[in-house]
Amino acid sequence: MFGCLVAGRLVQTAAQQVAEDKFVFDLPDYESINHVVVFMLGTIPFPEGMGGSVYFSYPDSNGMPVWQLLGFVTNGKPSAIFKISGLKSGEGSQHPFGAMNIVQTPSVAQIGISVELLDSLAQQTPVGNAAVSSVDSFTQFTQKMLDNFYNFASSFAVSQAQMTPSPSEMFIPANVVLKWYENFQRRLAQNPLFWKT
Repeated sequence: MFGCLVAGRLVQTAAQQVAEDKFVFDLPDYESINHVVVFMLGTIPFPEGMGGSVYFSYPDSNGMPVWQLLGFVTNGKPSAIFKISGLKSGEGSQHPFGAMNIVQTPSVAQIGISVELLDSLAQQTPVGNAAVSSVDSFTQFTQKMLDNFYNFASSFAVSQAQMTPSPSEMFIPANVVLKWYENFQRRLAQNPLFWKT
């Protein structure tokens, strides 16, 4: 029903079923994992009105599992990428795996999937830094660079009455910089690689 993928490793499709509605994947050597992909195999859909909440569990210093909600998968959203590299030292959250007797070894983390009502999934709050940005790093960099340039240039803005004439300097009206900034943002949103043409 589910699959789990970590970069540089084989795809896992044999989840351990620990209860009628709960499945677990082991993630050995979890300290080296940054992202994990959880997906439905497409062979068995969720029953109508159901979906799967996805949890990450790692052993704390006492070897006890710490579970954190990452997000969910549904028939309408059959896969998700989660960033787990920053979660290995956080607080646990409420989870449906508490009463399970799941064996966990010190260097093995787990991904747990709990089949639940969609209404219940909508009310859950995943851990904040588990979601992977849908914007690539180049677009993020470009956006930050634009913001920084605009803020820097705007910090020197003066009104025409405040200007002192200086024949050796050129002045650019702030509205021209703002217009360029807005145009560049619009074009970047339409096509992040527009500057290559």
